[in-house]
Amino acid sequence: MRILRWCAGKNVVIGGLLISFAVSIAGCGGSGGIRGKSVTRLPRTRIGRYASPSVGTVFENPDNIGKHRYSGGSGGKKGIVYTCRAGHVDLAHARKSADWAAYLYRNFTDRMKRKVTEFSFKFREPARYYVELTYPANWDSLPQTQKDAVIKDVAATLAQYGAYAGTMFHEMLTWFGFKSTGIWSEFPSAFAWEDTFSDLFGTHMAGKAFRDPKRGYDEAMTIALENELKMLGVQPKKVAVRASKSVHGQWYSGDFMWINMKARNFDTGFDDGSITPWLVPGLAECRGAKAQAYPAPKLDDIRKYGFEVKVEVETSVARSKIYGIIWPDKSQRQKRLVPDLHFAKIMDYILKDAARRRIRTRPDFVSK
Repeated sequence: MRILRWCAGKNVVIGGLLISFAVSIAGCGGSGGIRGKSVTRLPRTRIGRYASPSVGTVFENPDNIGKHRYSGGSGGKKGIVYTCRAGHVDLAHARKSADWAAYLYRNFTDRMKRKVTEFSFKFREPARYYVELTYPANWDSLPQTQKDAVIKDVAATLAQYGAYAGTMFHEMLTWFGFKSTGIWSEFPSAFAWEDTFSDLFGTHMAGKAFRDPKRGYDEAMTIALENELKMLGVQPKKVAVRASKSVHGQWYSGDFMWINMKARNFDTGFDDGSITPWLVPGLAECRGAKAQAYPAPKLDDIRKYGFEVKVEVETSVARSKIYGIIWPDKSQRQKRLVPDLHFAKIMDYILKDAARRRIRTRPDFVSK
C-alpha cells in the first residue's frame, strides 16, 4: 500500500473565532508550487470564517480578491463574498479545497504513470482514505499519448472526488464532536450554511484549472475563480454585509464566543448528486435569482474509461457512533466506510439529530 502523507493546519472554533494551529507531520515539506519536485509541497493553511458579521469575519471586495497562490505570497483573499446565485461563498474554504484537489491531482498523476494500483491519503482528521484502481485490460497496449490524456482526466476527477469527499466527511466528523486540539469541539461550525457549497465550489474551480491548456495552476485558478464569481452574480462588499445582517435571529444569533448557528445547510450531494447553496431571502439586488446547484464529482466518470475504482475511508473519530449508524449489529461491522454507499445514511441520521436540536435545515422559512 503506497501512502500519501501531508500536513494541514488545525482550525479550532471558539464561538465565532477561528484559531489556526500549525501541525508538522514527518515527511512533510518541499518547496515550490505543484509541479515537478513540488509534488511534496502541501497546501497552505487557510482559515475559514462564519458568513455572519461576527468578530473575526472579513467581507471581501469582489473586485480585488487577489491572485491565487498555492504557495508563496498571500495566496489571495480569504474572506466572505455574496453572490446572487450561490449566496455566501467562503473564499478560504474554496481555495483550500481547490488546493487539496491540486495536491491530490499531482500525486495521483504521478502514481498512475507508474501504474500504481493502491494508495491512501489523509487530511488533518484521524481519517484515512484508501483508493484501489484496476486498470483497463488493454492498458499496456495503448499508445503513450492516449495513456497520458486518460491519466490526466482520470486523475483530475479522482482528485476532485477525494477533496470533495474529504471536506464533506470533515463536516460530519465535526458534527460528532471532532476536536482538532483535543480540547474544543468544532460542533458550532459544523455545516455552517456556506461551508459545503464553498468546498464543492473550490473543487470545481480546481477542475477548470487542471484542464486549462494554456496556464499554470495558480493563474488558471485566479481566472476561473474571478469568472465563476461574476457568472454567479457576485455583489459589492456592502451587500454581502447587509445580506448577513438580514438573517440575524433566523440563521444565527449572538456573536464571538456566544454565536449560535440556528440554521445550517446539510446538503452534501451524496443523496441526489449535487449541492444547492442557500440564498438570503428578500435581497433587492438579487430579486428573482435562483440558486445554482453544482454537481458533485462522480467516480462513474472514471469508469467510462474502463477503470474500476474503489474509495474507502476509515476513521477513529466517534467510531462507535458512526459505524453504529451504518451497521447497528456489531457483528456485521466492516473496517472501512464507502462514501458513495454510507455517507448519505450518515447524513440522514444527522438531519434527524438536527431536528431534535431544533436546528433549521432550510433557508426559506418565515420568521415568526
